[in-house]
Amino acid sequence: MSTYTDIRYDYNLPSGFGGGLTLLQTNTITSGVSSSSFTSGIDSTYRTYLFKFINIHPATNDTDITFQGSTNGGSSYGVTITSTNFQANHFENDTTGFSYEGSYDLAQSTSYQILNHSIGTDNDQSASGTLFLFSPSDTTFVKHFIYRGDCYHAADLNVDAYVAGYFNTTSAINAVDFKMSSGNIDSGTIKMYGIA
Repeated sequence: MSTYTDIRYDYNLPSGFGGGLTLLQTNTITSGVSSSSFTSGIDSTYRTYLFKFINIHPATNDTDITFQGSTNGGSSYGVTITSTNFQANHFENDTTGFSYEGSYDLAQSTSYQILNHSIGTDNDQSASGTLFLFSPSDTTFVKHFIYRGDCYHAADLNVDAYVAGYFNTTSAINAVDFKMSSGNIDSGTIKMYGIA
């Protein structure tokens, strides 16, 4: 086996990069819940946290997966966010598009941030993606986040969403909450990892 092949299939990071991903919590949703929260484990142990969304299926058709942060361990959610949102679309009839989605971004708002929008409720429709939260325990800088996700839209198209922004606070973010913009999360899995 060549050196190139050995490196290509070695999924462990070199020791100089630390310990890689550490799974901290898995929220598995098998029946309708209003939200899915992570209220422990977000602290100064890791500089970066990664949330993986796997087949998030809404109970209500044409609704959005959203998130917000907390500075008080999840007692309340509503940290001020400024963000941007753009997406690429591909319909089943082969029509495509790419657009800035100003109606889904936030400007100094305490609302929940839309990640993927208009997810369908057909049995085969869902959303999956990754959300990075950087240095949530830092008390000097704002807290940046980046989301990249894909969904099967209620209008039968693929939506590839790009969302990025920051929590405009120097307080530590120590909890996050995920919910649909309307109705329950019907099923799916959300995993939280620490990145060393």
